[in-house]
Amino acid sequence: MRLGFEAALDEAARYLGATSPNPAVGCTLLDREGGILVVAAHHRAGARHAEALALYQARERGVIDRVVTALVTLEPCNHVGRTPPCSEALRDSPVETVWVGARDPNSVAGGGIARLRQMPEGRQVRLLEDEPGFADLHEGCQALIAPFATRMVKQRPWITVKQALDAQGSMIPPAGRTTFTSQQSLEIAHRLRRASDAIITGIGTILSDNPRFDVRHVPDHEDRAPRLVVVCDRQNRLPDSWREKMIGSGFRVLVSRDLAEIPALLGDHGVNWAMVEAGPSLLDEIRRLGLWDDWLVFHAGESGAGHSGRAPSDRDRAVITSHGPTPLRFILDEGAHPLPADKVAL
Repeated sequence: MRLGFEAALDEAARYLGATSPNPAVGCTLLDREGGILVVAAHHRAGARHAEALALYQARERGVIDRVVTALVTLEPCNHVGRTPPCSEALRDSPVETVWVGARDPNSVAGGGIARLRQMPEGRQVRLLEDEPGFADLHEGCQALIAPFATRMVKQRPWITVKQALDAQGSMIPPAGRTTFTSQQSLEIAHRLRRASDAIITGIGTILSDNPRFDVRHVPDHEDRAPRLVVVCDRQNRLPDSWREKMIGSGFRVLVSRDLAEIPALLGDHGVNWAMVEAGPSLLDEIRRLGLWDDWLVFHAGESGAGHSGRAPSDRDRAVITSHGPTPLRFILDEGAHPLPADKVAL
């Protein structure tokens, strides 16, 4: 069962950033001996949910009659939205036992556990939160839905601050360069962009760097909804040319005079996960106001040159500070050689 939940988490994590406003969810179907038959995930809003897709694939592969157990990272939904309720799909299947990784924080879609247990023809439902031996899997499921849960409970997105520091603790790249971090750090940063629904930045970053905020160092999600860029600009200095360039590249651009209002603004737009890419002044204000959920810092190696000639001992180090189970675990863990990382939970 552990391997099944890990597979469901890994598959769901591939679609972080593509499912908004829905959560990323994975589902694994097992046979009576615990063998994995199907692993599926929700791909995007309007598409089949993870449970429905897994059952569909099991039928397509001719293994539906062997399905006995369903492992789902999030409580199956119990309402009719763009797709039918997953609780009913599971009740209409051969599944006998459903393991739930995390309860649904959405009061509208919730109730799946109760419906699955409802007699007659109820199913056995077990929760990872009740199994101390699977506490790590439960935390993984909580981390996966942290962006969605934050919006449901707090009406704002999960906010990740991304920061890079050289060996002297400065954020300013050497003259003539735009970065001092390694290619590996750049790939992680772009995986984070891919997983995010919005970017928060400041007018100073726009004027000094003319950023594109696109995903270049890793493949982006295909046919995903446009990302939001919110610029904190108190004096209306945002160039029309930059706004037009971003809109032409598929972004939606918002401007705010008040940094403190941005989280609620993004929540109203259905943003699950927002990342901050900004300069020292805005980061200091975000820290002062407590407008963050986790903070990712890349500490460049001693050379800090950001080129292929860096020595192996000069590898970057990633440090995460988080207020709870962080979805960054799925960003850092991707790839064969993740950065050395330290996690500090507050």
